[in-house]
Formats: sequence, C-alpha cells, structure tokens
Amino acid sequence: MKLFNSNLNAPGGPVNKAQFVDKISKKTKTTKTQTEAILDAALELIQKSVSKGEEVKIVGFGTFDRGIRQERKGRNPKTGAELIIPKSKVPRFRPGKDFKQKVNTK
Repeated sequence: MKLFNSNLNAPGGPVNKAQFVDKISKKTKTTKTQTEAILDAALELIQKSVSKGEEVKIVGFGTFDRGIRQERKGRNPKTGAELIIPKSKVPRFRPGKDFKQKVNTK
C-alpha cells in the first residue's frame, strides 16, 4: 500500500497533515484522533530535541539535527544595499540509507 503520492506534479499534489493522518489511521487501524495525537507528540519531541541540540535518529528513515549557518554577506533585493545576515541555527534532516533507496526505486 502506497502511503501517499510524493510526486508534487501528480494529480492531487502534496499531502497535507489531515490526509497524512487519514492514511496512517487506516494503515494502523486506529482512530484519526488517536493518530493525530501520536503524530503531534512525535513531531513535538523531535522539535524539542533538535532545539536543544540533540540528534534524533530513526533507523531506516533518517536523522534530524541542528545545523549552524555562519554569518554572511547578502543584499537587499529592493535597494541592492549590502547587509550582514547574522549567524543562525537551522533544523536539518538527512535521509537514511533505506529511505534513499526507496526514493530511487521506480
């Protein structure tokens, strides 16, 4: 069973949270309310962990972590004036081996 259509140009386009919850609830035979609560809890835990600088590894799926963007020069597109873009922390996701293989399988 295909969980969802990942081709953004395909009919139906990208999957939103409600559609994702619906598909998971059918696959796991749980209610949509239970499924949404579990999904929300998992996402919240990932966000809190990454915010603290911790890595979250889900074997076969991938790793969520926090990266650092160094300070750099940029330009205001409206005026063309040069400006400094400050250093910032950004969330990152690196897909695991199994995930990469599934994406590359036709």
